[in-house]
Amino acid sequence: MSETTETVRAERRAGTKSAAAFRTISEVAIDLDVPAHVLRFWETRFSQLRPLKRGGGRRYYRPEDVELLRTIRRLLYNDGYTIKGVQKLLREGAAKAPPPSTSPSPLASTPARDGKAVAPRAKTGRGPGARKAGALPALDPATAEALGELLVELEALRVRLDRLIG
Repeated sequence: MSETTETVRAERRAGTKSAAAFRTISEVAIDLDVPAHVLRFWETRFSQLRPLKRGGGRRYYRPEDVELLRTIRRLLYNDGYTIKGVQKLLREGAAKAPPPSTSPSPLASTPARDGKAVAPRAKTGRGPGARKAGALPALDPATAEALGELLVELEALRVRLDRLIG
Protein backbone atom coordinates (compact mmCIF):
# COMPACT_ATOMS: atom_id res chain seq x y z
CA MET A 1 0.00 0.00 0.00
CA SER A 2 1.09 3.54 -0.62
CA GLU A 3 2.17 5.85 2.14
CA THR A 4 -0.76 8.19 1.39
CA THR A 5 -3.32 5.40 1.79
CA GLU A 6 -1.75 4.39 5.10
CA THR A 7 -1.83 8.01 6.29
CA VAL A 8 -5.52 8.36 5.41
CA ARG A 9 -6.36 5.10 7.19
CA ALA A 10 -4.36 6.12 10.25
CA GLU A 11 -6.16 9.48 10.36
CA ARG A 12 -9.55 7.75 10.14
CA ARG A 13 -8.62 5.38 12.96
CA ALA A 14 -7.47 8.34 15.06
CA GLY A 15 -10.66 10.25 14.27
CA THR A 16 -8.88 13.08 12.48
CA LYS A 17 -9.46 14.39 9.01
CA SER A 18 -7.02 15.58 6.41
CA ALA A 19 -6.45 19.30 6.09
CA ALA A 20 -8.40 19.36 2.82
CA ALA A 21 -11.50 17.62 4.22
CA PHE A 22 -14.82 19.36 4.69
CA ARG A 23 -15.92 19.76 8.31
CA THR A 24 -19.32 19.85 9.95
CA ILE A 25 -20.44 22.77 12.07
CA SER A 26 -19.91 20.66 15.20
CA GLU A 27 -16.31 19.89 14.26
CA VAL A 28 -15.57 23.53 13.50
CA ALA A 29 -17.25 24.68 16.72
CA ILE A 30 -15.10 22.31 18.76
CA ASP A 31 -11.94 23.25 16.84
CA LEU A 32 -12.50 27.00 17.35
CA ASP A 33 -13.97 26.67 20.86
CA VAL A 34 -17.06 28.61 19.77
CA PRO A 35 -20.69 27.43 20.07
CA ALA A 36 -22.35 26.33 16.82
CA HIS A 37 -25.01 29.04 17.12
CA VAL A 38 -22.24 31.66 17.03
CA LEU A 39 -20.95 30.21 13.76
CA ARG A 40 -24.47 30.37 12.30
CA PHE A 41 -24.75 33.98 13.49
CA TRP A 42 -21.42 34.87 11.89
CA GLU A 43 -22.73 33.49 8.59
CA THR A 44 -25.47 36.14 8.72
CA ARG A 45 -22.95 38.91 9.38
CA PHE A 46 -20.08 37.93 7.09
CA SER A 47 -21.10 37.38 3.47
CA GLN A 48 -17.70 35.79 2.75
CA LEU A 49 -18.77 32.75 4.79
CA ARG A 50 -20.63 30.39 2.53
CA PRO A 51 -20.48 26.80 3.80
CA LEU A 52 -21.75 24.11 1.52
CA LYS A 53 -25.26 23.05 2.55
CA ARG A 54 -26.55 19.56 1.85
CA GLY A 55 -29.95 17.97 2.29
CA GLY A 56 -31.63 18.94 5.51
CA GLY A 57 -29.58 22.13 5.71
CA ARG A 58 -26.48 20.42 7.11
CA ARG A 59 -23.43 22.65 6.75
CA TYR A 60 -20.04 21.55 5.51
CA TYR A 61 -17.17 24.00 5.88
CA ARG A 62 -14.33 24.04 3.35
CA PRO A 63 -10.77 24.48 4.66
CA GLU A 64 -10.80 28.13 3.48
CA ASP A 65 -14.07 28.69 5.40
CA VAL A 66 -12.44 27.31 8.55
CA GLU A 67 -9.44 29.63 8.08
CA LEU A 68 -11.76 32.60 7.61
CA LEU A 69 -13.67 31.62 10.77
CA ARG A 70 -10.38 31.30 12.64
CA THR A 71 -9.42 34.82 11.49
CA ILE A 72 -12.83 36.24 12.46
CA ARG A 73 -12.60 34.60 15.88
CA ARG A 74 -9.10 35.98 16.47
CA LEU A 75 -10.10 39.50 15.43
CA LEU A 76 -13.23 39.48 17.59
CA TYR A 77 -12.01 37.65 20.67
CA ASN A 78 -8.27 38.29 20.84
CA ASP A 79 -7.76 41.60 19.07
CA GLY A 80 -10.93 43.28 20.35
CA TYR A 81 -12.49 44.29 17.04
CA THR A 82 -16.23 44.75 16.74
CA ILE A 83 -18.27 42.88 14.13
CA LYS A 84 -18.45 46.07 12.06
CA GLY A 85 -14.69 46.47 12.33
CA VAL A 86 -14.07 42.91 11.14
CA GLN A 87 -16.57 43.40 8.29
CA LYS A 88 -14.62 46.47 7.21
CA LEU A 89 -11.30 44.61 7.36
CA LEU A 90 -12.72 41.76 5.28
CA ARG A 91 -14.21 44.18 2.72
CA GLU A 92 -10.85 45.92 2.38
CA GLY A 93 -9.02 42.62 2.16
CA ALA A 94 -6.93 43.40 5.23
CA ALA A 95 -8.27 40.67 7.52
CA LYS A 96 -4.86 39.04 7.83
CA ALA A 97 -3.06 42.37 8.38
CA PRO A 98 -3.51 42.67 12.16
CA PRO A 99 -1.04 40.35 13.90
CA PRO A 100 -2.23 38.18 16.79
CA SER A 101 -2.25 40.07 20.05
CA THR A 102 1.06 39.64 21.86
CA SER A 103 0.38 41.92 24.81
CA PRO A 104 -0.75 40.21 28.01
CA SER A 105 -2.99 43.14 28.84
CA PRO A 106 -6.58 43.46 27.64
CA LEU A 107 -6.05 47.24 27.72
CA ALA A 108 -3.20 47.29 25.21
CA SER A 109 -3.77 49.15 21.99
CA THR A 110 -4.14 47.38 18.65
CA PRO A 111 -2.38 48.68 15.54
CA ALA A 112 -4.68 50.03 12.88
CA ARG A 113 -4.10 49.73 9.15
CA ASP A 114 -2.82 53.31 8.93
CA GLY A 115 -0.20 52.68 11.63
CA LYS A 116 -1.95 54.65 14.39
CA ALA A 117 -2.75 52.88 17.64
CA VAL A 118 -6.42 52.15 18.22
CA ALA A 119 -7.75 50.97 21.54
CA PRO A 120 -9.82 47.79 21.43
CA ARG A 121 -13.48 48.01 22.32
CA ALA A 122 -14.42 47.84 25.97
CA LYS A 123 -16.31 44.79 27.18
CA THR A 124 -19.91 45.53 27.92
CA GLY A 125 -22.76 43.59 29.42
CA ARG A 126 -23.59 42.13 32.77
CA GLY A 127 -21.52 40.04 35.05
CA PRO A 128 -18.42 40.33 37.15
CA GLY A 129 -16.09 41.31 34.30
CA ALA A 130 -18.38 43.90 32.70
CA ARG A 131 -17.09 47.41 32.04
CA LYS A 132 -18.92 50.44 30.75
CA ALA A 133 -18.71 50.98 27.02
CA GLY A 134 -16.45 53.76 25.83
CA ALA A 135 -13.26 54.39 23.99
CA LEU A 136 -10.09 53.48 25.80
CA PRO A 137 -7.12 55.76 25.30
CA ALA A 138 -4.08 54.39 23.50
CA LEU A 139 -1.53 53.32 26.11
CA ASP A 140 2.18 52.88 26.00
CA PRO A 141 3.24 49.23 26.46
CA ALA A 142 4.63 49.69 29.99
CA THR A 143 1.43 51.32 31.26
CA ALA A 144 -0.71 48.73 29.51
CA GLU A 145 1.30 45.91 31.08
CA ALA A 146 1.08 47.47 34.55
CA LEU A 147 -2.67 47.96 34.19
CA GLY A 148 -3.05 44.39 32.93
CA GLU A 149 -1.22 43.05 35.99
CA LEU A 150 -3.36 45.23 38.24
CA LEU A 151 -6.51 43.95 36.54
CA VAL A 152 -5.45 40.33 37.13
CA GLU A 153 -4.83 41.08 40.81
CA LEU A 154 -8.19 42.84 41.18
CA GLU A 155 -10.03 39.96 39.54
CA ALA A 156 -8.31 37.50 41.90
CA LEU A 157 -9.38 39.66 44.85
CA ARG A 158 -12.94 39.74 43.55
CA VAL A 159 -13.00 35.94 43.42
CA ARG A 160 -11.69 35.74 46.99
CA LEU A 161 -14.29 38.26 48.19
CA ASP A 162 -17.07 36.37 46.42
CA ARG A 163 -16.00 33.17 48.19
CA LEU A 164 -15.94 34.94 51.59
CA ILE A 165 -19.31 36.64 51.08
CA GLY A 166 -21.25 33.95 49.29
